[in-house]
Amino acid sequence: MHAHHGHEHGHSHQAPASFGKAFVIAISLNVGFTVVEFIYGFLAQSSALMADAGHNLSDVLGLVVAWLGMLLARKIPDQRFTYGLRGSSILAALANAMFLMIACGAISWDAIRRLADPPEVSSMTVIVVAAIGILINAASAWLFVKGSKGDLNIRGAFLHLVADAAVSLGVVIAGVAILMTDWNWLDPVVSLLIVVVIVIGTWGLLRESLKLALNAVPAHIDLNEVEAWLRDQPGVLDIHDLHVWGMSTTESALTAHLVMPGGADDAFVDGVADELHHRFGIEHTTLQVERGDSEHVCVLHR
Repeated sequence: MHAHHGHEHGHSHQAPASFGKAFVIAISLNVGFTVVEFIYGFLAQSSALMADAGHNLSDVLGLVVAWLGMLLARKIPDQRFTYGLRGSSILAALANAMFLMIACGAISWDAIRRLADPPEVSSMTVIVVAAIGILINAASAWLFVKGSKGDLNIRGAFLHLVADAAVSLGVVIAGVAILMTDWNWLDPVVSLLIVVVIVIGTWGLLRESLKLALNAVPAHIDLNEVEAWLRDQPGVLDIHDLHVWGMSTTESALTAHLVMPGGADDAFVDGVADELHHRFGIEHTTLQVERGDSEHVCVLHR
């Protein structure tokens, strides 16, 4: 058996250290704004404003979880955790998606309750406070734009903030409409519309993070293409026990058994690991080379 672990060939999409500063700024801004928004929402009798404050609170928790997941994912492997704690970034992304869904449930419940007896809303207060929320959340989201493209965990934090900016925009629209029409029922209705938007935007994050938590093949990797490429390598007669999964929200791993009657040297295995990295973004490769003297079947397929 010839195994190779492609750490030196790894190509990591992990968020850079500067995201620590981004998390501190975003968390500080949102904590302060959440307190202010809830107080003014209570005084203005606006369920939309208080719903936005509640969603902001879930975002603060989501940002903390995402930051913690990013930090834990950098832990060096040891005797107990041989992959380190890279999987914590997947759990953080999943927790973020669940936070958003729970927040949507709370917002919906409060909006339905207020829809039956809409209180009088101080629309001007709602407009001003929500407008400030748009600026704060948009600025916070901008800090994570770059990392959101290659890291599901950072994307979770980014989606939280974008959703908050959208919620605040909806609240502003509701405030303007109420100011012009005195239709106070618009406030809880807008809250429910906001929930629909958030659920639609969060569903993809929930689905992808849950799949990664269950060791699914990462979305950016086509397993059929990987298998076909491996079969095309010189000397490879057959392949079995092929597994690909996400070690974290930014790193993927592969294990495979290659049937090669003529055997293989280190240069071949290293070359395959390099190409798997460059072609498919697989950072950690382990290959077992067999001569084909006996038939092997993956124990998971028996």
